[in-house]
Amino acid sequence: MGTHRRRLGGYRLLDEIGRGSTAVVHLGIDPAGREVAIKELTDDFAGEPEARARLAREIAAQGRVDSPYVARLLDAGIADERPYVVVQYVPGLPLGDLIEAYGPLRGARLLRFARTLALGVAAVHDAGVLHRDVSPGNVIVMGDRPTLIDFGIAHETGASRITQPGMVIGTPAYLAPELIEGQRASTASDVFSWAATVAYAATGRHPFGRGTLHGVCFRILRGKADLDGAPEPIASLLRLALRRDPAARPTARWFAGSLAQWSTGTSARGPARVFDRVAA
Repeated sequence: MGTHRRRLGGYRLLDEIGRGSTAVVHLGIDPAGREVAIKELTDDFAGEPEARARLAREIAAQGRVDSPYVARLLDAGIADERPYVVVQYVPGLPLGDLIEAYGPLRGARLLRFARTLALGVAAVHDAGVLHRDVSPGNVIVMGDRPTLIDFGIAHETGASRITQPGMVIGTPAYLAPELIEGQRASTASDVFSWAATVAYAATGRHPFGRGTLHGVCFRILRGKADLDGAPEPIASLLRLALRRDPAARPTARWFAGSLAQWSTGTSARGPARVFDRVAA
């Protein structure tokens, strides 16, 4: 990527570090000389009211979340000629790149990754927000510390909308089955995506395989998750989170607590037995 000398607001833009269908993300420098990530709408969308409204929703959602495991919102210029949002720059590698380069996470490192990512998702939910795209591409890892990024399709829980069957919003291989069927997004949908992401970290494989969108969605709807090689207790916890019925999935906060107990050796019962006993 080339180096830019352009400024946006009070920020100097450096390298382009990401690009989507409507926006580009730059590594930038703030007035104090600190690195930040700056997302701006592209020329084609900067003047479109709906694109600006989507960016405003992203800002509203991300601004409510406060967690060391979620990228912080720092600034925004929604009324500018080139609307932009400034967030914490997170050094590290996207989980997908990390696993492809170094293989699956193991042992205590995997437990810490799963627990802290669950804490990040729980913080999003505690703020009354649904992320809707928890996936390997939206988790940056430094060591075994994950940071959840990209609130581009997030929204407040109360603003949840129903998608139509066949309309896929998010990363298809990590979507909950109810979203594929056009049902309402919920915290349980994010939990399913958390589990699919942790499964990928544990096995190095996409849990519902590769191939056509139809084939991947079919395996999700049939509950055909590939957890071969995922160690215990991770495998049992993932089976809980990947349950077909959203109401049967524990919360992200519950998973974080269960993983904390396992990491200290204090959990004596199987995860499913403990949850089902409490839920009853």
